[in-house]
Amino acid sequence: MERDYEASHPWITFQIDLRPASREFWIALGEAQSKCGHIARVPLRPDVADELHQVYLAKGIRATTAIEGNTLTEREVRDQIEGKLNLPKSREYLGREVTNILHAANAILNEIEELGPQPLTIDTLTRFNRMVLEKLTLDEGTIPGAIRTYPAGVGAYRCAPHEDCEYLLTKLCGWLNGPDFVPKPGYEMVYGIIKSIVAHVYFVWIHPFGDGNGRTARLIEVKFLLAAGVPSAAAHLLSNHYNLTRSEYYRQLDQASKTGGNIIPFIQYAVQGFVDQLREQINVIKYQQWQTSWLNYVHDVFDNPTTPAQRRQLRLIIDLSRAGGVVKKRDIARLTPELAENYAGKTPKTVTRDLNALLKRDLIARKEGGYQAKMEKILAFLPRGKRDSGIEAGIKIKEDDSGQLSLLF
Repeated sequence: MERDYEASHPWITFQIDLRPASREFWIALGEAQSKCGHIARVPLRPDVADELHQVYLAKGIRATTAIEGNTLTEREVRDQIEGKLNLPKSREYLGREVTNILHAANAILNEIEELGPQPLTIDTLTRFNRMVLEKLTLDEGTIPGAIRTYPAGVGAYRCAPHEDCEYLLTKLCGWLNGPDFVPKPGYEMVYGIIKSIVAHVYFVWIHPFGDGNGRTARLIEVKFLLAAGVPSAAAHLLSNHYNLTRSEYYRQLDQASKTGGNIIPFIQYAVQGFVDQLREQINVIKYQQWQTSWLNYVHDVFDNPTTPAQRRQLRLIIDLSRAGGVVKKRDIARLTPELAENYAGKTPKTVTRDLNALLKRDLIARKEGGYQAKMEKILAFLPRGKRDSGIEAGIKIKEDDSGQLSLLF
């Protein structure tokens, strides 16, 4: 029996042929798998790993909700995640949207850790949607987790006929669980990345729920990425990419349906953005490893300082290293609370003597405007240009006036 969607949405075919994809696409997929593997196995101090996880979790959750109109900044999202955000009653729903995505993402991660990858089912999709919409005020007729029973549209796009939604979701789950997406050994992440993006596009084409479809689609992506072995800190990067390129995201979705279901351009757009985000993460991790190795080297150079001057100089080089740039001489004595305490009651000559001692040990360098830790000293195997620039000039987390958190290199 012919169904209504076959006439109204002929591009929903549950088929994909990636042979026309560009060489750059396959190269990017290989890079994505390689970088995910590196991130998953990289050794980091627990506090550093937790901080990176929290930063990218906040970015991903903010992105997932911001695409749908949530106006909280990354700083506010981070505070909401940590239970520190106090919003006025008129904006409490924004915090609730964030909390819902947090709970859903944690539930997905916990399930995979406890049970391993699980097949996608309609029950999974309705559960995700219930979590997305929990305790939110919704339009009349919208029930969390209930497949819609009325026509719907997003802008000019008319969603799949509501009479066919349950049938289409059954077909979608069967396809994604089926042989087309069974990975060849060693290519689990490649298949998982493609599967997550395809699932996203098909789900938003169907648009089965009264609300929260975009957020539910992005949770499906997270599920498939985590199941494929993508590290948790990277599992939200697609959402972040979509948010950073929101107009292109909507254009690509629109073109995918208007071209009769050609989703290769959307997949290529998503994969390239994923790789760009992974490159940023790799640079962040490189810097953290670099700083840890440098501080270990500094402690070896001082080798159990015994005098007050040596302990003060060790503190000075550690804090200069963490400053991540050039520090003016006049600011050194108050660079950190520890240094302020060490130099309390001391004259500027003490700072000068300590700087000269560090120069003699070749741990700092004079720069225009001040002094900088000579961290590039331990980058022996990088090309000269990279050694001189300090990998990507280091990284710090900066918050702008709007509360946006940025990772600066």
